[in-house]
Amino acid sequence: MELYSQIYPENIDISGLAQPPVIIIPGLFGSTANWRGFAKKMSETQTVIVIDQRNHGRSPHADSHSYTDMVNDLLSLINAHKLERVILCGHSMGGKVAMAFALSYPERVEKLAVLDIAPVQYDHSHAPFLEALMQIDLASLTSRGEADRALQEAISDTSIRLFLLQSLSGSPGSFRWRINVPVLHAWMPEIVGFPHDDFVGERSSVPAAFIYGEESDYVLSFEERIHQYFSRARLYGVVGAGHWLHADKPEVVLNILQKFILDGEKND
Repeated sequence: MELYSQIYPENIDISGLAQPPVIIIPGLFGSTANWRGFAKKMSETQTVIVIDQRNHGRSPHADSHSYTDMVNDLLSLINAHKLERVILCGHSMGGKVAMAFALSYPERVEKLAVLDIAPVQYDHSHAPFLEALMQIDLASLTSRGEADRALQEAISDTSIRLFLLQSLSGSPGSFRWRINVPVLHAWMPEIVGFPHDDFVGERSSVPAAFIYGEESDYVLSFEERIHQYFSRARLYGVVGAGHWLHADKPEVVLNILQKFILDGEKND
């Protein structure tokens, strides 16, 4: 699958780069649009590529959404740009894709940054959000405000509703979801998991930074599992940040990332 991507600085030729570019992999429901400001700031010191994963943003929709699918999509993009090595930075579901890629193709990964996720099966699910979206009759929808009101009972958190509504495109009579709602709903049990069976006995020596929000419970309880897969993993907590730490504390997260990327440690 040919993924949609944006490169920063804009209009740069990424062929023959002296240093591996950073590929930002958004999480579930995320897209290039959510990462534009962060990527522009990061591109002051690194070349950055932000992708829309399959069934998200401007990338194609498909009938499946496995981690194998997403790793293969990422490999196709890297090969299409003729990149020998890259630095991966993935958030949430995107972090799991980055981890699975680093375990599958360690020779192609210079460094790995994982934002607020661990290589584990989580108990919670975002299926109720998708079920709420499926209840909206897009054909009769008159405005984004009407969609917001329709979601209020099922999704009380305003910030989550507005985040989800960023995937609503079009106008009255032609509204559509950029995310592939029914497929993501069907594949939710796999999305909240991790493909452990694919990596039995695997342990990567890729330098890895696991950056987590200290108000989130996605990472700290699973430090042992992180080190099981990544021998050179280091953990960094961000005070005052939750799961969407790059939105809560963008300057702090960016500073940690840049120091990690620019230090001398490399994948040998």
